[in-house]
Amino acid sequence: MNHNLFLQFEAHFRATPDKTLIDTPEGRRYSYGEVLATSQRLAGVLQSLDVQPGDRVAVQVGKSPEAIMLYLAWALLS
Repeated sequence: MNHNLFLQFEAHFRATPDKTLIDTPEGRRYSYGEVLATSQRLAGVLQSLDVQPGDRVAVQVGKSPEAIMLYLAWALLS
């Protein structure tokens, strides 16, 4: 079993981009497609900062959909 979270969701990102992946208590919904697009943008930012696979990146964020997307962005670099 692969423990990379991005790889666990990868098939859904492409097959069901309009399906809801995250539904927050505040009523915000994030589709697989939205999560993928945001994660790809964040990965681009990390690359622009010269973050390389294997680099350690420290962030201080609360538990949120955006934190998940940032983790997925980091996974895209690996």
